[in-house]
Formats: sequence, C-alpha cells, structure tokens
Amino acid sequence: MPTSIVAYRKAYDQYSTYQLDAPEGSNELCTLDGVTYVAVPDATLLPAQPVQISAGIAVVVPDAVLASAIKAASPHVQLIDQRMREMIRAQYDLETELKFARFAGGAAMGMYQPTVDEVNELTVYGQFVEGIRQWGRAERAKLGLS
Repeated sequence: MPTSIVAYRKAYDQYSTYQLDAPEGSNELCTLDGVTYVAVPDATLLPAQPVQISAGIAVVVPDAVLASAIKAASPHVQLIDQRMREMIRAQYDLETELKFARFAGGAAMGMYQPTVDEVNELTVYGQFVEGIRQWGRAERAKLGLS
C-alpha cells in the first residue's frame, strides 16, 4: 500500500501536548527542526485533529535532501538498515565481505584478475546482497521513502 508523508508541528501548553491523531498503520518517522513527519497509508483520511495543530498539517513530498535527513533520523529506517545487516551477516561474515570487496576493487582497477571460482562466489554474493537491498528499498517505500 502506498504511503504519504504528513508534516506538522506539535503544539504544547502547560497541560498538554497536541499531536497528530494518526490513523492505524501510520508511523511517526522523526522530528526535524520542530517539524514531525509521519508516514500515513494512502487513501486513509485523517480524523479530526486538535485545533492547535490542524492548520499546520500538510502532506509533503520530500526532496532528496529532506528524504535523506528523514532516513538518517528515523528509528524505523535505522531498524530496516540493522535488519539488512543482520540478514547479510547470517549468510556472510565481515571477513568474507571484505574479501569480496578486495576482489571487486582490485578487478575494477585492473590490479587483480579473479579466478573463475572467485567470480562465481562474487556473483552469488552480489545477487544475495542485492535481494536484501531490494527488501530494504521495499520496506522504506512502505514508509513513503524511496
């Protein structure tokens, strides 16, 4: 299900914090410079909101800079990144990944000619990691982030 990102500023008084009454399936992504960003499933109507914040609620389409900042600050995105690393580590230890990086870097610079077996290993590894990366992109897309 596609997702929209809603931005707003929380409001405070001496008794309460006024924040978005987000529909089910929404995720608060982060707050940057006082603006809170929430991933809200598309085709979901926001319920009536507190008057203290209602005028400032807007759907935003983050440009590259804002999307990058949200990704860096969002615990949801950090968890996706952590899970991606865990999935890779379940199959390949760090030493093996470094070995593959040396193969690829050396080959790209014309300084090393990998063997057929090394190329095959690197190909399997690359396909596996790309599958994990695709999973991560799909999970970020669920949050309205590409």
